[in-house]
Amino acid sequence: MSSVPVPNQRVLSGMRPTGRMHLGHYHGVVKNWVDLQHTHECFFFVADWHALTTHYEDLTRLEENTREMVIDWLAAGINPGSATMFVQSWVPEHAELHLLLSMITPLGWLERVPSFKDQQEQLKDRDLATYGFLGYPLLQSADILIYKAGMVPVGEDQVPHLEITREIARRFNHLYGREPDFAERAEQAIAKMGKKNARLYRDLRRRYQEQGEAEAIEVARALLESQQNLSIGDRERLFGYLEGSGRIILPEPQALLTRASKLPGLDGRKMSKSYHNTIALRDAPADVEKNIRTMPTDPARVRRTDPGEPEKCPVWQFHQVYSGQDVLDWVQTGCRSAGIGCLDCKQPVIDAVLAELRPIQERAREYEADPTLVQNVLNEGTETARDVAGETMSEVRRAMGLAYR
Repeated sequence: MSSVPVPNQRVLSGMRPTGRMHLGHYHGVVKNWVDLQHTHECFFFVADWHALTTHYEDLTRLEENTREMVIDWLAAGINPGSATMFVQSWVPEHAELHLLLSMITPLGWLERVPSFKDQQEQLKDRDLATYGFLGYPLLQSADILIYKAGMVPVGEDQVPHLEITREIARRFNHLYGREPDFAERAEQAIAKMGKKNARLYRDLRRRYQEQGEAEAIEVARALLESQQNLSIGDRERLFGYLEGSGRIILPEPQALLTRASKLPGLDGRKMSKSYHNTIALRDAPADVEKNIRTMPTDPARVRRTDPGEPEKCPVWQFHQVYSGQDVLDWVQTGCRSAGIGCLDCKQPVIDAVLAELRPIQERAREYEADPTLVQNVLNEGTETARDVAGETMSEVRRAMGLAYR
């Protein structure tokens, strides 16, 4: 995979290593990753350092959980030929950028991150009075910025969390992106684009700076991304020149909004291991069938002849994910008229879930049988990730005056 940054096409996303994955993970995150790998340059990583921010006292299963989660990624369809997969802690450049960003990040920015107080409330049984916990949004920012990711898949409720990354990138560029001969070097870079493209770039820059045309800057950015003869430094210099500021060393990422998963747990609450209401991707078919057959339904249906309301039944939410319109109509009519029983209603869900899991479990068995396959995927992914991260860190060190060795 190419290590040349393409800011608007590179996607970065990670997950804490929690072991084997369940259908909530699959429909909420991994299925989206599978689609993205075909249209974007994707970096997916195991966020093992992030696991330490809240669970630093118990690391006995960290390695096992990492391996098991990556097996499920691969089995679910993440292709190492299409996406780069790696472990966060195997790329020490993340830690270096985190350290350097900590020098310029105001303490108040970290304290106002929405999830800071929320998690303190939710995890009262843990001692979270550590810098690691306070600073995890900064580590998250380093994860994103070190790959110059243009997009980060997030749910709507997570968009505020991405804003601190944008603020940190903006502050870094403001402090360190001002070269003494910036304008002169930018003009030299423009000349490399050829007369036609140079004229277009200057026109778009003028329209943005003089008339405030937002569309002009977007067109100009697209133009720069298409220039194959520009170096990485020249391209980023010209991104900054558009706005009349300095060189853009760390591009600001954008949120790539993803739909929230509609799949509940077996009891109707959010599917979560802590609630013991999950269907794991590698659960035995007999266990999957048993768990779905024993799911609670509309409490008003005490007897088979009692009519029910699908909207009050967790099984209906499974139908909305797995069933076509004909089955949805059949469920609505049959449930409300007591024409079908709850076990009748559950059978199409059982069949659909088992059909979805069958190929995933077949692929998982291949990786379970040969652990070196997973190790090789992560080794190769780490090599690619370190190449990209190393390029970014070289630029960061130079910008901060730390490249004298």
